[in-house]
Amino acid sequence: MAATRDSLFLAGLSLMSTSGNSRRNRRVNLYGPMTVLRISSATTVTASLIENGKLLEKKKKKKGRKEESKLITNVYSNLEEITEENRKTLKDYFEEYKDLIYRSDDGPPRWFSPSECGSNNRDFPLLLFLPGIDGTGLGLIKHHHKLGKIFDMWCLHIPVKDRTSFTDLVKLVERTVRLEYNRSPHRPIYFVGESLGACIALDVAARNPDVDLMLILANPATSFSRSKLQSLIPLLELMPDQPFLNLLDVLNLVSGDPLRMTWENAVKRLLPLQTVRELSQDLAAMSCYLSVLADMLSRETLLWKLQMLKSASASANSHLHAVKVQALLLCSGNDQLFPSQEEAQRLGHMLQKCHIRMFKESGHFLFFEDNFDLVTSIKSASFYRRGKYLDYVSDYMPPTPYEFKKIHESNRWVLAATSPVMFSTLEDGKVVRDLAGIPSQGPVLYVGYHMLLGFELAPMVIQFLMERNILLRGIAHPMMFVRLREGKMLDLSEFDTYRLMGAVPVSGPNFYKLLSSKSHTLLYPGGVREALHRKGEEYKLFWPEQSEFVRMASKFGAKIVPFGVVGEDDVGELVFDYNDQMQIPSLRRFIKELTEEVVQLRTDANGEVSNQDVHLPGVLPKLPGRFYYYFGKPIETEGRKQELRDREKSHELYLQVKSEVERCMAYLKEKREKDPYRNLLPRLLYQATNGFTAEVPTFEL
Repeated sequence: MAATRDSLFLAGLSLMSTSGNSRRNRRVNLYGPMTVLRISSATTVTASLIENGKLLEKKKKKKGRKEESKLITNVYSNLEEITEENRKTLKDYFEEYKDLIYRSDDGPPRWFSPSECGSNNRDFPLLLFLPGIDGTGLGLIKHHHKLGKIFDMWCLHIPVKDRTSFTDLVKLVERTVRLEYNRSPHRPIYFVGESLGACIALDVAARNPDVDLMLILANPATSFSRSKLQSLIPLLELMPDQPFLNLLDVLNLVSGDPLRMTWENAVKRLLPLQTVRELSQDLAAMSCYLSVLADMLSRETLLWKLQMLKSASASANSHLHAVKVQALLLCSGNDQLFPSQEEAQRLGHMLQKCHIRMFKESGHFLFFEDNFDLVTSIKSASFYRRGKYLDYVSDYMPPTPYEFKKIHESNRWVLAATSPVMFSTLEDGKVVRDLAGIPSQGPVLYVGYHMLLGFELAPMVIQFLMERNILLRGIAHPMMFVRLREGKMLDLSEFDTYRLMGAVPVSGPNFYKLLSSKSHTLLYPGGVREALHRKGEEYKLFWPEQSEFVRMASKFGAKIVPFGVVGEDDVGELVFDYNDQMQIPSLRRFIKELTEEVVQLRTDANGEVSNQDVHLPGVLPKLPGRFYYYFGKPIETEGRKQELRDREKSHELYLQVKSEVERCMAYLKEKREKDPYRNLLPRLLYQATNGFTAEVPTFEL
């Protein structure tokens, strides 16, 4: 749900019908008995924010009465109060870095579990962090708290003075993997590997095809032969032993990413609202970082690590063909050490199940970047699962308040330009200007009209979450999740926001799971054909002839809320539609190629709804008008399961829902003519007088 026109196009294709102490870490020595220290209680999963589509709602039982619900504070309602989740800083990393180096630097490589990650919950997937060239295992320190809520997390620590070869490191990690796999064969094991660690992860995956592994690789060192570091090896072999700090000026490595990040942070702190104390902390952290490097990276140590990177790269590259597991490749566009962008494309073609996420402004040490969140990246890529297979319903974790705030900010211009107005219907039939008529308890099925390019999606989903604490789970086209083959279709990363907000690929089992879990489910029976309609077809429904949702809704007693939306003709004019494009041979071939890249739906349907060709309509923007939403009175299906098994009765209800959607749109089209603030200029004048956060009035009900 991005504010750009291209991103809104994605929305049009997306939804359619169903067919303690941080410095004291617990350690596990792999050369001795395998033991893991535990704490008393497990950390609550992030998904506790949501229950059955209704956020932060607690149920309470009273004797002799039905279950009642009690709302508590809506954490999404006040964006100004939402701040970023508490994360450790670069300074914390430096301090714990020193602690590991100076107090625990003897002995072989070993595992530790950060104390802030909570207990070792075996219901969570196991996450093994494999460090980069530093070897400390603290590379995810900024992410420990959030990772600990959804993973059983272990980190590999390689002492500075240790000289374990790359081959032996691979065997060490492999022993851990085999042991944990034998203990819990149905629990996925995640590798998060950074540079060197990514090579270890690839080798272990190649050697253990029977183990359920998931790889998250950040700027892997498989491109070492083409990196700047390659040229350091002969130079270091000739130089006398001296602290690495003296080499910084000679080799111009002072531009390395951690120093760049720290300096940029220091500059940002010069803003008037920041304090001198904050600035001095960053500068002190920079000094600490340099001293630690100087102490730990002698010429001999650095040479050993670079030679290990060389052998790691060669070994991993020789085994790429044997890697069959899923991989999420995180690459930085401003990596000063490795050609990570080019390497990502190479690995993307060589690994069978690889998804790439590019971070153009980030440097090599991606996990230290302030604007990078590993858990958000995992959720956005639908890369988190607790069992053998991904379940888009039960494995889903809702956005945190801060994640939602960022999504809202990315759509703020859409909201400002369209000034959406939403109406709902109370039980007594009264229409009100808010969402008070929306049922609190699920399951609820929202069935409505899909605007051109899905323009209506972002304002609606955002308003539901802010006003009612309700997360709409959209039934989405499979193109958001999979490709039949690579080609000209937009990259899957373009749909990350939709997945983060709970989109689910269309399928009968997924629809069943959503309703059975009492979710608030969003459904567009018109799908792609409706969202990519032709000239003169605005506000026309393209629904299948036969019901696709009534009997499923009645099975779980779901309330059906029909709704209409209008306003697409006030924001743009469709000037170059599907029919126009099919008259041009080159565009006709392009549309065919795009369509062949995605999963085809409704191949057995009749009529226009079966036309699922993927294309981008040409829209001429207008001075924005206004979006209007009208949610009709909820239709009850509870207690009608037997009745609606009859196809004729089911079809009658289907036609009733369709008629209600058309009625809602007709109502809005008539009433908007009386809205004095339908156009942008009157709204701007109103807000200039009353404040830009003031709610703009609309027509009288």
